[in-house]
Amino acid sequence: MNSQMEEINVYELDLDRIDRRILEHLQGHARASNLELAEAAGLSPAQCHRRHKRLEEAGYVNRYETRLNAARIGLTVVAFIHVAMERGHVRELQKFKDLLASLDEVQECYSVTGDFDYVLKVVARDLPALSRFLMDTLMRLPGVASVRSSVCMEEIKCTSALPLMARA
Repeated sequence: MNSQMEEINVYELDLDRIDRRILEHLQGHARASNLELAEAAGLSPAQCHRRHKRLEEAGYVNRYETRLNAARIGLTVVAFIHVAMERGHVRELQKFKDLLASLDEVQECYSVTGDFDYVLKVVARDLPALSRFLMDTLMRLPGVASVRSSVCMEEIKCTSALPLMARA
């Protein structure tokens, strides 16, 4: 099975209109039944199931997840934090990444170009909790030289959906 997966992953699938319909529907309806997915794609359930499995095996689907309402569970602050590393931080880089990955407050982390080395999306209960996270946790990670944070005032758009249907 493992060697079969490796063969599929190196094979480049050409996504046709139907594949994109399947993926588009899954982005908005991850819990859709095969019958619902087949109807959205205009296929029989058997054909849809085969295509869906092929898309998963080829790595087009990373995972299925449930997105919770952060404010509803008491996480009312979203902040974007720019992290600058000390010169020569390469020695501490893996330790920094491992520790960062273990922090529940960090929703996303990107290595970026420019004046900072990383950009994080962080959630917190309130501003004092964000301050404690910055001062007591993030600033104490190995190699961190400085941080600059921007608190989100209003969420305009938040999605993980990729633009699939525009490419045809």
